Amino acid sequence: MAKKTDYKFCFGPWNISEGQDPYGPTVRKPQTFDWKLSQLKAHGFDAMMFHDDDAVPDIDSKSAAQVLKEAKALKKRLDNLGIAAEMVAPRLWFHPSTIDGAYTSNDPKCRAYAIDRSRLSIDIAHELDTDILVLWLAREGSYIRESKDARRCVDLLVTAFDKMLAHDKGIRLAIEPKPNEPMDHAYIPTIGHALAVAQLTRDPKRVGCLIESAHATLAGLDPADEIDFACAFGKLWSLHLNDQNGLKYDQDRPFGCTNLRSAFDQVRSLERNCYGQRGEYVCFDVHPFRTTKEEHWMAHLVNSRSTFLHLLEKARSFDEKSAQKLVADRDYQNLDQMVIEHLLGR
Repeated sequence: MAKKTDYKFCFGPWNISEGQDPYGPTVRKPQTFDWKLSQLKAHGFDAMMFHDDDAVPDIDSKSAAQVLKEAKALKKRLDNLGIAAEMVAPRLWFHPSTIDGAYTSNDPKCRAYAIDRSRLSIDIAHELDTDILVLWLAREGSYIRESKDARRCVDLLVTAFDKMLAHDKGIRLAIEPKPNEPMDHAYIPTIGHALAVAQLTRDPKRVGCLIESAHATLAGLDPADEIDFACAFGKLWSLHLNDQNGLKYDQDRPFGCTNLRSAFDQVRSLERNCYGQRGEYVCFDVHPFRTTKEEHWMAHLVNSRSTFLHLLEKARSFDEKSAQKLVADRDYQNLDQMVIEHLLGR
């Protein structure tokens, strides 16, 4: 029997958001970064995710030397608090140079900016003692098909990835696919696409993926199946658990709040693939509902972790022998009911 995983948990500073949406302003006053760090440890989390400009604010206005100096100072603060840095991601989608894409922009100067900033993000990751650079390819797609050559854009992505891999021999690139939003259609919409493009790079062993539950749902896929698929290649290096109510905008709902059975299947998949035994974290990319009061600001994260732990108990107590007898008899109707009653506590 495989050793049971002792899971480690993580979130990002953006997960304590102020409630702004495209149709309305913020509804909660911003909290300081120090407050967010203190809340992380106080509520049983082990690590924090970072965009490059979470780690070093106003990054584009600073020299490389200043960026690394501030990253070193942040690492010292994290060490003093007993907090690890789970990953770093270049936040390319905010910058004016990435209006038409970053690595796949039609403008070579914009592509150069994206690659340079990504290399600087790798340097930040090195200072924070994480070997994972997450690439959410937010604007790598098109609004108008005729505006870009999608075949050429694959080459541009591989060129960018190769330059990052060459920059630091220890860095691993974890591609976080999403089918749409902010783009109409993305060039790397699923885990299958991410793992396929990895094979075109100079070092495929260092190009893997990050699965987000909601992104899989938005692609019309089952998140548990995506987890199993990535694990079959040994390429699931990070994980964003959340929930999604149908094929809408990316909602980042608390884990298990919409589809509890899907959440159970995701935890069960993580268990059978021994996720976490090589140091991987369970990250919750969830946001508070806009109605949330400031005194309840951490509830969506605490509740997501609590749901995960309850479902972990359900996954570990599931009667696998009885389930396999039903499978052998092709009695999927009663297997279905067995899962339902197990989740109902019967």
